[in-house]
Amino acid sequence: MEKLLEFQNHGDDQPSKEDQELLLSLPRVKSWDFPFLYQYQGFWFPSKFFHGVINFQKHFQAKDSDIILVTYPKSGATWLKPLAFTIMNRASSTLESSPLLSTFSHNLIPFLEMNIYTRYQTSSIIDDLPTPRILATHLPYTSLPPSIINSNCRIVYLCRNPLDVFISHWHFAPSVRDIPMETPLSLDEAFEIFCQGVQCFGPVWDHELGYWNASLEKSHKILFLKFEDMKENTAFHVKKLADFLGCPFTQEEETKGVIEEISKFCSFENMKKLQVHQTGIQTPTGLQNKNFFRKGKVGDWTNYLTPSMSERFQKLMEEKLGESGLMTTFSQSSEIRKETE
Repeated sequence: MEKLLEFQNHGDDQPSKEDQELLLSLPRVKSWDFPFLYQYQGFWFPSKFFHGVINFQKHFQAKDSDIILVTYPKSGATWLKPLAFTIMNRASSTLESSPLLSTFSHNLIPFLEMNIYTRYQTSSIIDDLPTPRILATHLPYTSLPPSIINSNCRIVYLCRNPLDVFISHWHFAPSVRDIPMETPLSLDEAFEIFCQGVQCFGPVWDHELGYWNASLEKSHKILFLKFEDMKENTAFHVKKLADFLGCPFTQEEETKGVIEEISKFCSFENMKKLQVHQTGIQTPTGLQNKNFFRKGKVGDWTNYLTPSMSERFQKLMEEKLGESGLMTTFSQSSEIRKETE
């Protein structure tokens, strides 16, 4: 762990001439969360971490034992990371002595393109980590380094209803910007941009669909989880996650209620109230830890979006996702409005 946390205080790698020329050649737009977004490989990448994305793609060497946690921004990384970390380390650490009590999960399981490769060109800082390494990324499936695609490492993808993603991101975006916008972006303006797919690591539908299709082809390698399903039956999915990670619960653990204990300990509600998440600042982003914890609920979008806005997005998703089978997840979530009206 000490080796991993070194990345917070060192490293000052600069973009190469080749990377700078690439950046200048790409389409870019002003963003509501970062100064600019660059369109690269069919997705929009934030200017602040573009150098890290390129370094990650060029230099990361996956190991067959690696575990890569993937989320679209604001889809539940602060829930998935504690779950995976606790499951994998339960033999060496009790919940009472868990590092999660004193260290933010983004530090224990770093985002490769943001926390590691934005500051380092090589992966030496993570090469010597004990195996299995648990690492994270927001990158789309088609933008992952070849070594991840071609190795036997395992990928866990957590998907969330894009409307809840949008509302969460709208609240989160002001804390990300280095320089506040002169006029805060209204919800209507932000929604219009979101529907155009112009958001960091977006479009969200292509991001989620990429991993969905890959999981259907490589179910042994990619576990596709749904935020809404996990909320409905957390214990079931914690067990499923442990099985996929090669660290299944024993019958004795199940009888003793270990699955339920881990589910409660790693819950959004419990993580949010921990002192480490009420204080502290992330490096190199400079974000306060508390900004990563708002509600973590299913269907919060119904408190913000009008019926016409949700209907518009529903039609958009039907168009983008087609007959993939992924649409059913979002359709079920959209029924929440009808139930609450």
